[in-house]
Amino acid sequence: MKALPRHLPLFVTVLLAAAALFHGPIAQPPGYHDFADQDVVFGIPHFADVISNLGFALAALWGWMRLEPASQHSDIRSGWVGYRLFLIALFLTALGSSWYHLAPDNASLVWDRLPIAVACGGLLAGVWGDARRTESGKLAGWLALIAIASVAWWHFTELSGQGDLRPYLLLQGLPILLIPLWQWIYSMSAADRLAFGAALALYVIAKFAELNDHEIATALGAVTGHTLKHLLATGAAALIIARLVHRVQKPRTTWQLA
Repeated sequence: MKALPRHLPLFVTVLLAAAALFHGPIAQPPGYHDFADQDVVFGIPHFADVISNLGFALAALWGWMRLEPASQHSDIRSGWVGYRLFLIALFLTALGSSWYHLAPDNASLVWDRLPIAVACGGLLAGVWGDARRTESGKLAGWLALIAIASVAWWHFTELSGQGDLRPYLLLQGLPILLIPLWQWIYSMSAADRLAFGAALALYVIAKFAELNDHEIATALGAVTGHTLKHLLATGAAALIIARLVHRVQKPRTTWQLA
């Protein structure tokens, strides 16, 4: 394999980190906690934004039940530690995001952003190990620490009066670029690239919905942009999990079982 493609993901990471560094702090938008969903149903405030997190928990539990018993299957073994971290963080996202949306403020937002950041790190580590056929445990550990640090950086800079989302946003953006690159460089199957590509596209659309919460609520009436974001992000996670489940359902050859 030529050196240039192999080092391209590192180059992209350094380039994005440098761009973030020179850009300067990225503040949380004013009125961030002013969500379009203001309905109280069964005594639950912001009902749709809270309940729509259930999908994350269901997807995570489904993935865990189907993948954990097959964790030594040759088709997921290398990336399993990263994927396991992704599933755990996805379940915790359901809890943290539900807690945040019950009474949105910066203090509860920490528990929403923290598992999201860890899920991004776990997914990165899983695909990295998967593509390279390299154990993903050490990278998963480092990325989990980086994820925690990225949210801590935002939290403490926010408390100081100048919140900075750059590390958190960088960690969310890297999977969108690095995952397709790794899959291309290491010649992963077309089915893998299609499933993960569709999932990443759904996540980008979910972020668009998040940024247009009130506008989508006005246009659709029945659903707000942030609720739609939760549903689309759940769909993205489900696509990834479904692809991994499909892999472990395939019979292993004799040399793979050895």
